[in-house]
Amino acid sequence: MDLDYWWLLLIPCIFGLGWMAARFDVKHLLSESANLPRSYFRGLNFLLNEQPDKAIDAFIEVVKLDPETTELHFALGNLFRRRGETERAIRVHQNLLKRADLPVAERDHALYELGQDFLKAGLLDRAEEAFRQLQAGLYEVDAQRSLLAIFEIEKDWARAIKTAEHLEQKGVQSYAKEISQFHCELAQEALLRKQADQARSELERALKANPANVRATILLGDVEQAGGNALAAIACWRRVEHQNPQYLTLIAERLMQSYTSIKQEVEGAEVLADYIEKYPVADLLDVAFKYVSALHGGEAAHVLARTQMQKSPNISGMIRLLDVQIAVADEPRRTELELMRNLVFQRTKNLPRYTCHNCGFRARLFYWQCPGCSGWETYAPRRVEPLTGGS
Repeated sequence: MDLDYWWLLLIPCIFGLGWMAARFDVKHLLSESANLPRSYFRGLNFLLNEQPDKAIDAFIEVVKLDPETTELHFALGNLFRRRGETERAIRVHQNLLKRADLPVAERDHALYELGQDFLKAGLLDRAEEAFRQLQAGLYEVDAQRSLLAIFEIEKDWARAIKTAEHLEQKGVQSYAKEISQFHCELAQEALLRKQADQARSELERALKANPANVRATILLGDVEQAGGNALAAIACWRRVEHQNPQYLTLIAERLMQSYTSIKQEVEGAEVLADYIEKYPVADLLDVAFKYVSALHGGEAAHVLARTQMQKSPNISGMIRLLDVQIAVADEPRRTELELMRNLVFQRTKNLPRYTCHNCGFRARLFYWQCPGCSGWETYAPRRVEPLTGGS
């Protein structure tokens, strides 16, 4: 009971000490604020009002009054870089690095910012040199990430792989998808040099890094097809369905060409028809319609297009249905149908078909790496149709 009583006496004492500490902090803050030039607060106000040009002018005034303020130098440098004035940003950060009294942490910060300046200016060799000096400390991981970006820009895939593996060892995040794609890039380079064994070796490494990498499987099929082994190529491409059926649109034409090369077009058309039944998308229908029409005639192609339009209406299916109608129509109805068909086709052929789900960049071609944000595997291989919103 006595113990509870003493605890009750301690409570107001604790509150009193807290109140005194708060008053001390406030006085300290007000004292520091009083020593800051008015230009500093004007600069902050301009930043809050999204007026970077005026903020820069205000901060320049502060730096003139107090050249030793490193924080303002960093703020100025970043503002210059964001505004595209990379030369001025470089000078700011180089001047900081010239100071003999700069602490190690701030020197690393200045070196990292200088590397970012060079990177923004497109001076990749100088940016790489700056980032390589940050082998330890607070900015090591960020510097390694920037080096990875540089190697991707330079298409130096071997060094990109080493850097990504180093980042993984640091426990930053998994780079399995990126490493796998880098091996695919090396495989494509080997294919261009007609080095099939080297390409196959790189693709095996790609699948080891990321077994779900559809691109590696597709390229393995390309290697087999280039070597004249159509059956092995078909076996590779058919594995895509089990990895990710969305990507069947990328191998449909390849499959049919390989089946045709070994005179098994009918079996190939049946495989495509089975895919369309499971995954009704526009690109698959385009390929299947062409081969079904050639193998089995217009009526079979008409049934295929009509069935798919009933399941999943899309612009591609509409064009195929019009093609069938044109083939059997008499004048003047044929001319009217051709006008309709050409109008729809012209309206859609030049529009972007694929959209990056990371940055929204739209493109007519499918990319494994987005040209906008440089993200890997950010495009769905299904076309986005402008009139329906999807396929």
